[in-house]
Amino acid sequence: MATAVELQARLEALRKVRANGLRSIQYEDIRTEYRSDAELAAAITDLEQQLAAASGRRIRTVTFSTSKGV
Repeated sequence: MATAVELQARLEALRKVRANGLRSIQYEDIRTEYRSDAELAAAITDLEQQLAAASGRRIRTVTFSTSKGV
């Protein structure tokens, strides 16, 4: 498993790629191309969760569902 420092570096790289509107990244000798922004966002979320687990924190997700009552 990667260290917290490595996970943080990967996370920052993915965030930069997404902010620039790109869909591919090369980290060390591995090149990864994401098919959509949603797939890239999922990879970022996964890294955030791995980083939280490595540092002993838990990320909680709250989802709301609303309707008009019809």
